[in-house]
Amino acid sequence: MTPIISKLPQTGTTIFTVMSALANEVGAINLSQGFPDFDTSPELIKLVNTAMKKGHNQYAPMPGVQSLRERIAEKTEKLYGAVYNPDTEITITAGGTQAIFTAITAVINPNDEVIIFEPAFDCYAPAIKLMGGIVKSLELEPPDYRIPWDMVKRLINSKTRMIILNSPHNPTATILHKEDIDELSALVKNQDILILSDEVYEHLIYDGETHHSMARYPELQQRSFIVASFGKPFHATGWKVGYCMAPAFLMSEFRKIHQFLVFSVNAPLQYAIAAYLKDENTYLSLPEFFEKKRDYFRKGLEQTKFKLLPCSGSYFQSVTFDDITNEKDSDFSLRLTKEFGVAAIPTSAFYTKGTDHHVLRFCFAKRQETLDKAVERLLKI
Repeated sequence: MTPIISKLPQTGTTIFTVMSALANEVGAINLSQGFPDFDTSPELIKLVNTAMKKGHNQYAPMPGVQSLRERIAEKTEKLYGAVYNPDTEITITAGGTQAIFTAITAVINPNDEVIIFEPAFDCYAPAIKLMGGIVKSLELEPPDYRIPWDMVKRLINSKTRMIILNSPHNPTATILHKEDIDELSALVKNQDILILSDEVYEHLIYDGETHHSMARYPELQQRSFIVASFGKPFHATGWKVGYCMAPAFLMSEFRKIHQFLVFSVNAPLQYAIAAYLKDENTYLSLPEFFEKKRDYFRKGLEQTKFKLLPCSGSYFQSVTFDDITNEKDSDFSLRLTKEFGVAAIPTSAFYTKGTDHHVLRFCFAKRQETLDKAVERLLKI
């Protein structure tokens, strides 16, 4: 047969798959991939079962169940003061990654340039490349990973089509600040630049900080795809239900692609989530819930030889290991998993060039006994 010409010749298996598989193989505590080891709400599971028994087992409408889109619109207006039409500006997706891929596919054409900030979640660049777009990556550095907006300004030219943002940020657990919003707004003013804002951790933000969603700012909202997820806040990452919000002119293009990717998303889950969202405490209580886990895990890690980096959002804690070894982060993460029984993610995997700042990422969305056991093992290093 004629050899296949790979569309992503440099792309291998994701680091999440690799580290989770290794953790399973050696029986390590898996703090690498971002998923909880505790159950989702029994009430939510009951609502799913109720939806199934009511017969909601066939195709959902292509844009998503109407009641769920309405709940999302209500939640967004209440939290951010932004008005979205559930009929034309909100689409339910099979998780956040599908929404990101769909948005990029809808608007990026060959030779369009897209600015991303590294370390970057690993689905951004491949989607851009598949569309023939050009990735313009800007590397951020620990400990604070702040965006150097003067450098962003230098990257912008007539080919710049999109800027991808992620806050709270995976893997660094940093967030955008009001100064970042001001810089971004000034940068895109009078420019034909779209924004893709990955906000799947929007409810996991700590220390009384504000989530600066693009929806808060009309001048940014009108040019933004905003991607969110129910898997993270409701401890159900395996359900793969997310959504995208965008102005109607962008959403119409989004749906043209969406209908041929998945057409529609799991119907009973949508009905259940719509019912669950009627109680706003289901998401308003999340910062306190995860902040306690963060503080508990950080207190344990402070006893180890790792050095803690700031954590303002998400359910990840990054650490440096300069006081432990000079190994590459990829090598050390493998040894950490095999010899000490704790799996982490090396953040060099989130840089195109494999830039290694000796930083590992741990997930603390775990039961207390899991975190205790992990710290106990890390203390042996």
